[in-house]
Amino acid sequence: MLIDAHCHLDFPDFDADREAVIARARAAGVARFVVPGTTRARWSNVLALGERDDVSVCLGLHPYFMAEHREEDLEALDAALDANPQVVAVGECGIDARFEASWDAQWHYFDAQLRLAKARELPVVIHCVHANDKVAKRLRQLDLPAGGLIHAFAGSPEQARKFLDLGFVLGLGGAVTFDRAKRLQRAVVSLPDDGYVLETDSPDMPLAGHQGERNEPARVAEVCRVVGRLRGQSADKVATDSSATARRLFNR
Repeated sequence: MLIDAHCHLDFPDFDADREAVIARARAAGVARFVVPGTTRARWSNVLALGERDDVSVCLGLHPYFMAEHREEDLEALDAALDANPQVVAVGECGIDARFEASWDAQWHYFDAQLRLAKARELPVVIHCVHANDKVAKRLRQLDLPAGGLIHAFAGSPEQARKFLDLGFVLGLGGAVTFDRAKRLQRAVVSLPDDGYVLETDSPDMPLAGHQGERNEPARVAEVCRVVGRLRGQSADKVATDSSATARRLFNR
């Protein structure tokens, strides 16, 4: 059994054929989907998907969409977490250093969401681009009791170890399938069996050979095969280990 631990099935990219996408994923062995929130406007769509037996949901404010966030969205998130105990994590939140103009605002929203997660002892789903060391330092300072997921990890073995030591697991997706990703692949080899989950970030983060295409949860099976090849393990073992870690992290 596979779990896609991070996919945006609520996005409009799937409005025309969402059920077919889910059916293809199930045919590929994907039994569960974790759908994170990105903006307040989309939380209702995420929560609606969470009514399905095979979907777990998170709520958060993504750093990519800073222009859409407002200060009152943090209060709304606080209230939404209280009103929806089925939510398994706070996120997607984090820091994207590609957008320097919003750097201070990103940290403001990120810190606020980390504190909401800490107060509720919920894990956090973290988007971290070109900021691994700074994010790890902040997580160490806050000492979050439930840890979380470093989504789409693309760092070094040393950075991976820092996050693992803080009680986080790493999300492995399409980036590991590219031959040029040697540093990331070394990190994948270095991970303990319970240190990672598999994900697609659908509709984004396409796999090697699928550039320019809409990504789908079904392709987590291909990520699984690549991770197994890198680690010298069977795809069945990688599926079993990663799914167990996802269930433990999200308590589902």
